[in-house]
Amino acid sequence: MKKAEDKRRLRKILIGELSVKRVICSIVFVYVCLLAFVYFFSDRMIFLGRDSGYGQGQDTIKITARDGTELAAIYLEEPNSEFTILYSHGNGEDIGDLRGFFEMFVDEGYSVLGYDYRGYGRSEGRAVEKNVYEDVEMVYEYLVGDLNTPPEKIIAMGRSVGGGVAMHLACEREVSSLILEGAFVTAFRVMTRVPLVPFDKFRNIDKIRDVRCPVLVVHGKDDRMIPIWHGEKLFNAANEPKVNLWVEGAGHNDLSAVAGERYWEVLKEFTGVVRAQREEEAGQGLSKQREQ
Repeated sequence: MKKAEDKRRLRKILIGELSVKRVICSIVFVYVCLLAFVYFFSDRMIFLGRDSGYGQGQDTIKITARDGTELAAIYLEEPNSEFTILYSHGNGEDIGDLRGFFEMFVDEGYSVLGYDYRGYGRSEGRAVEKNVYEDVEMVYEYLVGDLNTPPEKIIAMGRSVGGGVAMHLACEREVSSLILEGAFVTAFRVMTRVPLVPFDKFRNIDKIRDVRCPVLVVHGKDDRMIPIWHGEKLFNAANEPKVNLWVEGAGHNDLSAVAGERYWEVLKEFTGVVRAQREEEAGQGLSKQREQ
């Protein structure tokens, strides 16, 4: 009997009386700890910088950010290209890994400017949401100012986390169109599905409503890292004109390989949509000039 009483006493000291109030306080405490952890460490979880997968080649460009940080970039030109893709890559790669992929775009008739986030490849510094937004704007200014590329010929393209970076550019600068590949609605909802914190990162689902250029959303139906419902929600929220490519059997990192020729066919169809809208807007502008 005394032994049972001693156990109850010890449990009361260690755990306390179980009550609704105590349960609520425990939930609130855990939630506050989660918020603190996410607030201070989320950028480090999103951007996992890695050692360079390439050397300092003759075609590597250095673009200086506003704070003096040097970003590494590569520009592959197709002299007869109608469009230039400004490519923001995914988390676990750099422009060295993507060289072959960029060359495939060139073979299809596109010029490409790819760059590395801070802490990736041969870029200096450490990436956080705020400075990758600033950096993609600097890369854009280099493309327009130094490489003399008209904004109406620039396609902002982003894969995975790069979708959020490309989305920002499409909201803040003039581009011909936006391509999102394996992108998410918000960063934290990749893990939680439902909104759990008030300061989520890369709120793509909110921003896409402000994008006024044509949008192409590409996603693998078997993507386990960023499930396809992310792509579907982004597509449904996007303004017209918009195109989607849902790739049967594709995961997060093999979209173009699994889609094969269909990947490039849809890209050509999409640029046809972009061209048609540009011609329509030019015609409307001419009509307004005549009316004046």
